[in-house]
Amino acid sequence: MNSPQVVSAERAVSKERFPIALLSLTVGAFAIGMTEFVIMGLLPNVAEDLNVTISSAGQLITAYAMGVAIGAPILTMITHRLPQKLLLCLLMILFIVGNGISAFAPNYAFLMTARIITALTHGTFFGVGAVIAAGLVRPDKKAGAVSIMMAGLTIANIIGVPFGTFVGQHMGWRASFGAIAIAGVIALFGIILFIPKLKQEQASNMGAQLKALVRPKLLFFLLICALGNSSLFAVFTYIAPMLQQISGFAEHSVTWILVLFGCGVTIGNIIGGRLADWKLMPSILGIYVVICVLLTIFTFTVKQPILAVITIFLWGAASFSIMPGLQIKIMSLAEAAPALASTSSHSAGNLGNACGAFIGGIVITHLGLTSLPWVGALLAASALTLGSISYILDRKHGIA
Repeated sequence: MNSPQVVSAERAVSKERFPIALLSLTVGAFAIGMTEFVIMGLLPNVAEDLNVTISSAGQLITAYAMGVAIGAPILTMITHRLPQKLLLCLLMILFIVGNGISAFAPNYAFLMTARIITALTHGTFFGVGAVIAAGLVRPDKKAGAVSIMMAGLTIANIIGVPFGTFVGQHMGWRASFGAIAIAGVIALFGIILFIPKLKQEQASNMGAQLKALVRPKLLFFLLICALGNSSLFAVFTYIAPMLQQISGFAEHSVTWILVLFGCGVTIGNIIGGRLADWKLMPSILGIYVVICVLLTIFTFTVKQPILAVITIFLWGAASFSIMPGLQIKIMSLAEAAPALASTSSHSAGNLGNACGAFIGGIVITHLGLTSLPWVGALLAASALTLGSISYILDRKHGIA
């Protein structure tokens, strides 16, 4: 047991190193966000270099998402007794190894394996990272600390993904994964040097947490989350070939369009958080309506370069504005399962990512690239339908 002097010292270190410690978590989130999304902009390059079809290359995204969906809860349960800082370091080492293999993968099978290895770190990193971020600050600063860590994902969409796409298009897609591995190394050293050793909480009962996690209402909302993400990834996975082959953009223009998409994501996150604080369920349902409309419009505007770019910006804002509300709703429903609550939404979301990329590949094979937006709209409409049913039932039973 730590002495009062040690605990006091730990708190002092925590306060002193608070900004840098959080920055190391943000860098880790940035690297993970970059490795998840950068391959969308490099899909044509990867497909050509590995001599596979676009739809086959898209399954690399499916495999990553499935790795997150399955790996996050399993890894959380297996490692929940490890000290949090040690676990975070092990996750970043695994992340670096996975991206290193990706950079040197000689064929499609090796790259697929590397993507799965990398994916195992995703959900657990954000779950543990959120707990550590909250533990670094006073109780009234916890939400802000977690948001600073999660800002790494937003920054990855604005800067990391376009930069990685630019590097991949000019130096080869392998160089992009090499750059991501370097970002992982920087995050690892930051975690080692600046994250203090926090008091380990008593290990919780996994059986009780699993029981709380399989509540029907929670599973219902996890399904809504998965359907929403499948709508996003059915289209976004293949955004580069759509922009090049349908809209007529040159390869280098895709980088700047992804920057604009990232700006939309940032604005959407801010607006979505405020809407969720105002009216949670009405905002979720309203945003799904907007997504359905925008994707339906995109079916036509994708053939017009300027209108396509405007639609992509608005669609990115809408698609990510719904995530804060869904996260709040799922976390509130899973509050009895603290060890798994922070990973359940990541698992459901990435299951949706996997399904979306898979569905998108099937659509391309049988219907063509131009059919992706309206298929995405149908998936969003499915999430909207389920969300509406839940909201109506809640109001019927007088649940606020």
